[in-house]
Amino acid sequence: MKAVAITPRQARTAFLVDLPAPSLDEIPEGRGVLVRIIMIGQDGTDKDLYLGQYGAPPPGFDYLVTGHECLGQVTAVGANVRGLAVGDYVVPTVRRPGGSIYDVIGTNDMTSDSTYFERGINLRHGFLTEQFVEDQEFLVKVPGELKDVGVLLEPMSIIEKGIIQAYEIQRRLKVWRPRRAAVIGAGPLGILAALGMVLHGIDVTVFARSEPPTQNSTLLTEIGAHYISTRQTSMADAAGVGGYDIVFEASGSSPQMFEGAGVLAKNGVLILSSITGGSTRTEVGSDRLNLDFVLGNKVMFGTVNAHRGYFEQGVSDFATTMASFPGWLPKLLTHPIDGLDNYAAMFQTLVEVKEAIKVHVIV
Repeated sequence: MKAVAITPRQARTAFLVDLPAPSLDEIPEGRGVLVRIIMIGQDGTDKDLYLGQYGAPPPGFDYLVTGHECLGQVTAVGANVRGLAVGDYVVPTVRRPGGSIYDVIGTNDMTSDSTYFERGINLRHGFLTEQFVEDQEFLVKVPGELKDVGVLLEPMSIIEKGIIQAYEIQRRLKVWRPRRAAVIGAGPLGILAALGMVLHGIDVTVFARSEPPTQNSTLLTEIGAHYISTRQTSMADAAGVGGYDIVFEASGSSPQMFEGAGVLAKNGVLILSSITGGSTRTEVGSDRLNLDFVLGNKVMFGTVNAHRGYFEQGVSDFATTMASFPGWLPKLLTHPIDGLDNYAAMFQTLVEVKEAIKVHVIV
């Protein structure tokens, strides 16, 4: 069985490997589900893995099969599988349980362990292959009408987690009703963050460097979000008096979190989603930042991966999106790659084509 692998922490080392075909017997208690992979999405994490910035192979291997955004179709089920049948479309979650109390209760995305296990990222092989077997617990059923966009559910789950947790945190305020939000970055996560908050009835402004019109800015205006180029207008000038109730940082650039903090309203929430594996340093006016957060009752937290509840919310929100904005979601799938054999073109597109929204491999 073909799979695409890298040597973790060694830049540009992608190659094909031959893996044994998976079997239902690998999953105990008859809970296994065999899945044929249809599509695998690629994102900034995959690019960083390819460029050697982080990642670790599973025990016993010197390579890591990448790919953590996946849509597949069930081809066989174990004797004790419930709720899934042959022919169903599914999306797998990414994080696998460790040993902390959070892992035990099914929220392995909130693990307190220092070691974590992520399919296609850290210590577990991913989905850039032909098929895989998985415990039914880690598979989310996708309605047939969403099969063409289901590969976007993994990044959407990160957005769902951030928004849901923002509201959960702000229950402390009793009457928190965010009206204005800013998104920093207009890549796939930024676009999906804007979508998630538009669906909550929030007025959303997305900030990015590129001057409109671009494909990204057009997609954002099609769902009612505003787009501003920071080359033309600064975030501070656009925020005006009062600031934004939510700032969702999705730029991939760590210094942007501090600019986002500077336009956050009192009682506001700053959500961080960028994975930054580099060594960037920046100078911060820490006294001012501290004072604003203390006196303004502000919150900052991170959102990464997600448990199945957030994937399921993504399914619901995608169904709403398909009804409210017909034909919009498929436009995010901008750069298809035909087959695993074209992995070199996939990584080249991922690294070099800046206007790509979602590079994805069709198996």
